[in-house]
Amino acid sequence: MERSNLSARELYEALKANPTRARFGFGRKPALVNVDLQNAYTRPEEFGTAYETDPRQIAYVNALARLFRTHRCPVVWTYVSYLESGEDCGVWGTRTNTPDSLQNIKANSRRAAIDDRCEIEPGDIVINKRMASAFFETNLSSLFTFHRIDTVVVTGGSTSGCVRATALDSLSRSYRTVVPEECVADKHESPHYANLYDMALKYADVLPVAEVLAFMEQYQPAN
Repeated sequence: MERSNLSARELYEALKANPTRARFGFGRKPALVNVDLQNAYTRPEEFGTAYETDPRQIAYVNALARLFRTHRCPVVWTYVSYLESGEDCGVWGTRTNTPDSLQNIKANSRRAAIDDRCEIEPGDIVINKRMASAFFETNLSSLFTFHRIDTVVVTGGSTSGCVRATALDSLSRSYRTVVPEECVADKHESPHYANLYDMALKYADVLPVAEVLAFMEQYQPAN
C-alpha cells in the first residue's frame, strides 16, 4: 500500500514498527502531567462528548501517579474551567456555543471537576489552566525548575489539543517528553492517531504505558 493511502492509524503503526529517529529517552528526574481528566471529557454517559481511548486509561494514569509519588517525583493534574461570562478564556471562548464548547465548562461545575476515578493525593499539584498547554500562564515551569525536572510524562486529553500543546511546550522548554500511548485520548480515531504519529516523529517519545511503568518501577532518584 502506498504511503499516501495509509490511514492515520496505519501511518502511526508503521512508524512504531520502523522508527525514523532515536529517542529522547528518560532523563534524571521525571514529572507526570495529567491533562484535563475531567468529567466533561471522561463521562460520556453524562455529557456525551467523551474522548475515546483505551478503557483502562485512568487506571494506567493512577498506576503511574502512584509510582511517581513513591519516588518523590511531582504529580500534576490540570483541568479547565471558566467564569460564568467565559471571558477568562478570551477569544478561544467565542466559538459557537455548542454543548461541549469551552464556555460551558463553568467553575465549580460537575463538568469542570476532575473525574473522581482519578486518585489525587495530598501533595499532588492541581492546576486550573485556561488555554491548551499546561505550561501557558501557569506556574508549571517554575515548579519544575524547583524540582529539577528534566523529563515530562504527559497523559490525558485531547491528543490533538491539550496533550499535543503541552508536549510541544514541554519540548520547547528542553524537557525530554514522553507520551504513554494508552494514557491519551481524542474524540475520534483519526486526530488521535494523526497526532500520535506527529508527536512521535518530531516532539516526544510515544511509548507503550508498560514501558513507562517499567522505567518508574526501577527508577533511582538522581543524587
